[in-house]
Amino acid sequence: MEDMLIIKGIEFRSRLWVGTGKYKDFEQTARAIEASGADVVTVAVRRTNITDRKSSNLLDYIDPKKYKILPNTAGCYTVADALRYSRLAREAGVSDLIKLEVIGDEKTLFPDVIGLLEATGILAKEGFIVFPYTNDDPVMARRLADAGAAAVMPLAAPIGSGLGIRNPYNLKIILDTIKLPIIVDAGVGTASDVAIAMELGCDAVLLNTAIAGAKDPIAMAEAMKHAVLAGRLAYKAGRIPRKLYATASSPIEGIL
Repeated sequence: MEDMLIIKGIEFRSRLWVGTGKYKDFEQTARAIEASGADVVTVAVRRTNITDRKSSNLLDYIDPKKYKILPNTAGCYTVADALRYSRLAREAGVSDLIKLEVIGDEKTLFPDVIGLLEATGILAKEGFIVFPYTNDDPVMARRLADAGAAAVMPLAAPIGSGLGIRNPYNLKIILDTIKLPIIVDAGVGTASDVAIAMELGCDAVLLNTAIAGAKDPIAMAEAMKHAVLAGRLAYKAGRIPRKLYATASSPIEGIL
């Protein structure tokens, strides 16, 4: 409880947030989420049925009373589309939370940061709790914060690439200069990537493909849970300084 992540007055018990795409079926999705220990589950409003309760629905497998559902605007390439699907999710009673994506390039799935900034400002004024997915640019992170973002979600690497954290130095600058929660989103591939993000001081990690695309998604989900816990604890404990030369572990003074 002393290390609870709180954003806009909302308490989050886990610093691992997970997605719901790319699993073989809803049953496997539910099992992986349970194994991850996450309490935030993000769902693509455009691609997944969460609004029509009369047909097969992801929320039949993921209890909204147990998990915080975070709608996202994956697949939106314009500000108008991102706004439309954000509002649709809220009107359907899903959530005021929104993971905001405005994609700028179909091949790399890098964000259109100009459109993202515009949409963040609009949705924040409408009372949404906005989590914008952006690149690892410290200047854009600051502008998103100024526009009303509740947290900033810089990528570690391109979506689904599994490359891990490509630019820890930019992430460190963002962490040092933005007074909002920083949640790494996209590009991590395995548990060590998650641990590194947490050791840098990030407040949480959101991932999907690294679990859903693993040979054993359930086992990987559990690995990610432990990686977040270990990385966060190591960050709070404080690592030793890096040195070029060796330092004896045992004192040598007084040895004859």
